[in-house]
Amino acid sequence: MNMMTKKSGAAFAGVLAIAAFAPMMAQAQTAAAAPEPLNGPAIPGMCVLSQEAIVYTSTVGKYVATRLQQLNSAAQAEITADTTSLQNDEKALEAQHAGLSQDQLQQRAGALNARERDLERTVAVRREEMSQTAQKAQARILQEASPIFQQAAHAHNCSVVMAGTGVLAAEPSMDITPTVIAGLNAKITQFEFDREHLDQSGAAAAH
Repeated sequence: MNMMTKKSGAAFAGVLAIAAFAPMMAQAQTAAAAPEPLNGPAIPGMCVLSQEAIVYTSTVGKYVATRLQQLNSAAQAEITADTTSLQNDEKALEAQHAGLSQDQLQQRAGALNARERDLERTVAVRREEMSQTAQKAQARILQEASPIFQQAAHAHNCSVVMAGTGVLAAEPSMDITPTVIAGLNAKITQFEFDREHLDQSGAAAAH
């Protein structure tokens, strides 16, 4: 008798890391793989800024990435522990199958299926928590960088600032990103933050 849908175990493994960090790692690699600068004349009043480089290559950005990995590992450990417990109880029920009545079997199998559904919901919640945590931390970095960007734009007499993601390459003097990153590194290297807790906030709202 197949008492569970067998989604536990491998189906949950790594889901948090994949969901929360695949886009972030891809963006970090894009920011790191900057094109060779051009050596043509600079265009007066036109500047370039890469927010991705600020978020992923600044000192505080690297700290945030490390902290997010720590939080993700803790959430993954929670999921792994719950998954292991569920698998062990499933194996125990299968071993006791022959000695149980049909009612006992259905009752215990139903309880295991309920736990499996709870685990699926927990995975979805943790995944969204990690996503929101990453978004808020990255928004904090850009908030800290905002006044430095304004100062750099004025210092370089920028009349137009183009996003770095929309520029294949630029003459170095037009790129104010290094100036902003240097200022951000001098201003802040880390800040405290923890994983968002949507399950708790949802429970509080219900009451």
